[in-house]
Amino acid sequence: MLVSVVIPVYNRAETILRALDSVVKQQCVNFDIWVIDDGSSDDTGAIVEQYIQENFLEQKIHYIKISNSGVSTARNIGIEASSGEWLAFLDSDDEWLPEKLRLQVDHITENESCRLVHADEIWIRNGKRVNQMKKHRKSGGDIFLRSLELCLVSPSAVMIKRTLLEEVGYFDPKMTVCEDYDLWLRISSLYEVDYIETPLIKKYGGHDDQLSRKFSAMDFWRVLAIDKVLGQQKLEKQKQLAAIAILSKKCEILLSGFLKHNNMSNFEQISAIFTKYSGKKFL
Repeated sequence: MLVSVVIPVYNRAETILRALDSVVKQQCVNFDIWVIDDGSSDDTGAIVEQYIQENFLEQKIHYIKISNSGVSTARNIGIEASSGEWLAFLDSDDEWLPEKLRLQVDHITENESCRLVHADEIWIRNGKRVNQMKKHRKSGGDIFLRSLELCLVSPSAVMIKRTLLEEVGYFDPKMTVCEDYDLWLRISSLYEVDYIETPLIKKYGGHDDQLSRKFSAMDFWRVLAIDKVLGQQKLEKQKQLAAIAILSKKCEILLSGFLKHNNMSNFEQISAIFTKYSGKKFL
């Protein structure tokens, strides 16, 4: 079994070696690595290429540089360029623990119906370990209802079968952020997911270049994702009603915020979505 590991990277000269090392040191698994450089302007590319040469990893690590197009496009290019039956993703500021791939490969070998397995994670904020809040706790099974409020699957913790991505679609390049939330919603609306309770990644936060810190109204993108899944999937009644309820609540909060801060650039778009599902106008 070949696992293709896709690492999108943009201006992460300070962390890319930690990420790469954490993959290279994985235990007893057949894998290759696809580093997709999303137009970095720092030394990221030179660092990756030097690492490949110094460690004689030309057959193991593939480096592709593209013009800056966003993390979804970078991941999708890695998916398309690779050939592994299974795919794993690693954000360039995160780190895998040494048994990450082995435990996930063991799990899917023992559970033939599994098409996506994720794992628990260790959170590091500003150099210190922090505990997750209850609402962020990961789980397996039918996670769709819990996933409506916020993203409950970390890309760095996932191993996914290629055929599942081909069925539901890849990461959406139009989603500037919450692209992972969007994909997991599309998957969990149709299928249960598997979960390993053992923490298998270290997820680092607190740095200024995190996308989640650059965008304040994350619910704008979550609304677009819920609207998409409602339009694309024929959901069972309970899931449909829950999705509409959460979407309507998020729309009302967003619209109130737009009015309060006189930020009307997305008002009409969210107002139209609210009306489509609630049957009434916001004002």
